[in-house]
Amino acid sequence: MDTLAVVLEAPESLSLRRLALTASGDEDVVVDIDWSGISTGTEKLLWTGRMPPFPGLGYPLVPGYESVGRVIAAGERSGRAVGDYVFVPGAKCYGEVHGLFGGAAARVVVPGARVIPFSEQLGEQGVLLALAATAYHALVGGELPELIVGHGVLGRLLARLAVVEGGKPVVWERNPQRMQGAEGYAVIDPATDTRKDYRVICDVSGDPSLLDTLIGRLARGGEVVLAGFYDKPLSFNFPPAFMREARLRVAAEFRDPDLAAVKAHVESSRLSLAGLITHRLAAAEAQAAYRTAFGDAGCLKMVLDWRNSH
Repeated sequence: MDTLAVVLEAPESLSLRRLALTASGDEDVVVDIDWSGISTGTEKLLWTGRMPPFPGLGYPLVPGYESVGRVIAAGERSGRAVGDYVFVPGAKCYGEVHGLFGGAAARVVVPGARVIPFSEQLGEQGVLLALAATAYHALVGGELPELIVGHGVLGRLLARLAVVEGGKPVVWERNPQRMQGAEGYAVIDPATDTRKDYRVICDVSGDPSLLDTLIGRLARGGEVVLAGFYDKPLSFNFPPAFMREARLRVAAEFRDPDLAAVKAHVESSRLSLAGLITHRLAAAEAQAAYRTAFGDAGCLKMVLDWRNSH
């Protein structure tokens, strides 16, 4: 059995080629992928070659951890059934080609315990469950954020989840193309914000140079949550942090309980995923899709359509 897959041969060198799949076992499922999302965080770092040392990192690799599709074969101990519609947070099933994170393929073999069944009615929006779970993971570690830095997809999901939980966050965004689309919260240019008493600031910008600015906007005892992914060392001036008794928290990748929680929010209509996917291309146009995802500020989320590639 083989599959068509996106392969990053080296930084800024992408191909679409057929790869042999690892044979499935009793605990595995085989999933035909309908849609996969392109991450402008970790995948962009892989694309540019700026990803810091990471377990399993090496080229060539299959990227992607935001895929949805249908189970077409299920092992006896997989816990899943043929026909289940599932979210796939990546796969490692390509032999000598690294699966990091392995979801950008027409077909994958993955342990049944890793996939998450969800309502097929969500369709392509299901690829957003990973980012929603990442946002949720950043929230559950403390108080709700009063300020969110960045109005990309992750920032929007953070803001929407904060509103669901009763918060009223402010979102900073400098790019005029990304200031629209707020639902129950305010989006402002940071240059117009004079407030310096935020209790919790959640940064999803990935900009390592912002830390001093954010600390300077904290109330005494306030917290900065680092929820982006940073490819350079972070540092800060100690005296302002000392005066505020500032706290720093790093929000890592989502866990299974985070996925379960956002799935419940989405399926109960408490959390909307609408309006976040702005671009779609067939998998055959993967090169154009990745360049658009990484280079067009108007592209919030690009998804690849694999439905004609099985």
